[in-house]
Amino acid sequence: MRRTATVLIVLALGLGGAGFLEGMPAFARKYRMSCKTCHSPFPRLKPYGEDFAGDGFVLKDTEAPRYTADTGDDQLSLIRDLPIALRLEGYASFNSGNGKSLDLSTPYLVKLLSGGELFRNVSYYFYFFFSERGKIAGLEDAFIMFNDLVGDLDVAVGQFAVSDPLFKGELRLTYENYRIYRSRPGSSGIDLTYDRGIMLTYGLKGGTDLALEIVNGSGIGDSEANPGGRFDADKYKNVLARVSQGLGDSFRVGAFGYFGKEEGANGLVNRVWMAGADATWTSPKLELNLQYMERRDDNPSFLLGAAEVVTRGGFAELIYLPRGDESRWYGAGLFNWVDCDQDVLDYTSGTMHGGFLLRRNFRLVGEATYAFRSASGRYPRFGIGLVAAF
Repeated sequence: MRRTATVLIVLALGLGGAGFLEGMPAFARKYRMSCKTCHSPFPRLKPYGEDFAGDGFVLKDTEAPRYTADTGDDQLSLIRDLPIALRLEGYASFNSGNGKSLDLSTPYLVKLLSGGELFRNVSYYFYFFFSERGKIAGLEDAFIMFNDLVGDLDVAVGQFAVSDPLFKGELRLTYENYRIYRSRPGSSGIDLTYDRGIMLTYGLKGGTDLALEIVNGSGIGDSEANPGGRFDADKYKNVLARVSQGLGDSFRVGAFGYFGKEEGANGLVNRVWMAGADATWTSPKLELNLQYMERRDDNPSFLLGAAEVVTRGGFAELIYLPRGDESRWYGAGLFNWVDCDQDVLDYTSGTMHGGFLLRRNFRLVGEATYAFRSASGRYPRFGIGLVAAF
């Protein structure tokens, strides 16, 4: 009974955060495989897991159990057992920059995930927040993917993170997020988080990957369709283009550009462009991710005679697995940096994170972040807990 009580208490104090876990136990159930086939540790993807996601959540080298219902109609595709998974998180944290308070937030989020192949080369994926930060948050990722339309061309239609072709925030190990992707000056609604649109990806021989996104540029935030049924807040569409190149088995470099416009409530227009470069180096025990980007807005506050606002920043992330894929212990470090003409966005922080896998889908974690520069001044933040999916 004491052991059971201890587990329940630790569960209640599980460290959580938006985008902390995107492992899908439904896929492990379908293929009767361990989570470590695709993750190490979850939700971080191994190359095999990246191929699985890119193939529309299908293991092409493994024959799955019978997946569709036999209705006698070969033009009808019904998933026999709908693949679903759940995620439940809370956290306990101490933040000296917030009244030096100890905060117990349980649950922080309750999340339903589902995804899989609808029929050959057509797949879906979504997750729904039953509760996030104490309220119903709704959908974030929600898309249909058409796989291998022409050669290796994949097309996703729906909601997704604009930064997905760069680094997927949903797959990070730390509670601390990639701050530069969320930074937006003034009243701008444009950033590299979630938006609605179309994403095209194509893999060339020689290790070159191309990506193109066409998005509303309004985000999803609190936006709802207007009475006319429109989600886009203005008449403009924004574009992100990216190219990346693998150099051997361990190194990849990439570059991207984002170009767009947005219209304010007063009719004034903000023109935005972003550009950046990134790199990833991997070995069996280490992974290093680097991102740098610059953003320029000519009128993010939608005011007459406003001056251009420049925002620069990036991050460095290091992941350590002492026993490679077989590691139960792991460590991670994250350095965030944002420098903007609008000082309220300035941010510099260092994060140390460690974890232990009680099970492949049950992870005990601890994290410490020190903000060297922020709108709230200097402060440390500490948290402990666990993350589980089932």
